[in-house]
Amino acid sequence: MTGGEKTTLEVAIVGGGAAGLATAIFAARALPGSAIAVFDGAAHLGAKILVSGGGRCNVTNREVTERDFNGGSRHAIRRVLQALPVHETTAFFESLGVRLHEEAGGKVFPDSNRARTVLDALVGECLARGVRLLPSHRVTTLTPRGPGFVVQVGNRAWTARTAVLATGGLSLPRTGSDGFGLRLAQQLGHTLVATTPALVPLVLDDELHRPLTGISHPVSLQLAVREQRPTRVRGSLLWTHFGISGPAVLDMSRHWARAEVEGKASVLTLGLLPDDDIASADAWLLDVGHGHPRQQVSTALADRLPSAVGVTLCPAVDIDGSTPLSRLPRDARRRLARALVDWPLGVRGSRGYDHAEVTAGGVALGDVDPRTMHSRTCPGLFLVGEMLDVDGRLGGFNFQWAWASAKAAASGLAARLRGA
Repeated sequence: MTGGEKTTLEVAIVGGGAAGLATAIFAARALPGSAIAVFDGAAHLGAKILVSGGGRCNVTNREVTERDFNGGSRHAIRRVLQALPVHETTAFFESLGVRLHEEAGGKVFPDSNRARTVLDALVGECLARGVRLLPSHRVTTLTPRGPGFVVQVGNRAWTARTAVLATGGLSLPRTGSDGFGLRLAQQLGHTLVATTPALVPLVLDDELHRPLTGISHPVSLQLAVREQRPTRVRGSLLWTHFGISGPAVLDMSRHWARAEVEGKASVLTLGLLPDDDIASADAWLLDVGHGHPRQQVSTALADRLPSAVGVTLCPAVDIDGSTPLSRLPRDARRRLARALVDWPLGVRGSRGYDHAEVTAGGVALGDVDPRTMHSRTCPGLFLVGEMLDVDGRLGGFNFQWAWASAKAAASGLAARLRGA
């Protein structure tokens, strides 16, 4: 192709990740023979797919509803999800030759346990359907012109009757996510909801976590934000050298980050006994003290917690762990009970986009028609995936959002191109 030469497309998709590749496939199936191209600035497509799920790619979950997501309107999210229910997602991957299996928590993975299997299947289907894949083609401008768009890549230009923005957000910038698509959307008239990292580990400002590095156990977390209902999450927590991680922390992180970006004071507390409140924890300590009068506090705690957690907790609440539980003063016992179920965590920040699995915020969901993902402000433009203000919890939900929004967009593209 020579400089300045123009190519005419029916569909130009900007972004070759999960949502972009899926949109290309669904559009090619709905519009056989149409000229569809996927542009991506990276040398290799789907880098984020390859690192997802620990390199295994958790493609969806057994059960997905709008309650598994944050950000935009629950009603609008439900409409998008209806475009591709979970059973149709699994059938889609089966049609690509990707066999799937379910694991704990309803998580669905490829039988190969390799994300490469998923990416290769998506790329292979694109090529089989005649989709033109253009890695190392960074779109510099997307300009409405007449009934379509001019897609500029350096000194080369394509004209397209429709365009899809599928560039993702800001998470994992090493995979190519730099927020450029969000800026393009804003230039085309869309409203941006402030972005923050989500599904990201949190950094603590004290040193209590350091001796616990590597220890994982079930907990509950509660975030209290002024004038809002508390947010509660249960799951596993992993202590790290910088603070905390693990499923419960990742799911809670977006709520903490949203409070920060909105300038709202918040308090994050940890429940080491996730099934207890202060009264039941105090009653348990009292019962153990009566039944085993010589048992030390740290030994009693080790019956329900990793021993190192109890050893670390005691001095943090000014209690000698070697004290027999039966001799613990009433005030100290109640102080320990509170710490076991309501331990404030001093959060300094998150580990940022470099370690975030997804981005919260982005293009306001109300800017698109949830049945088609068609822009309400820029005719012929469609938006899909992570660049919208929708983020799911851990467990395959964000991929399901990518597939469903892609299917909705493909239906909208087909309707617009056939009706034009």
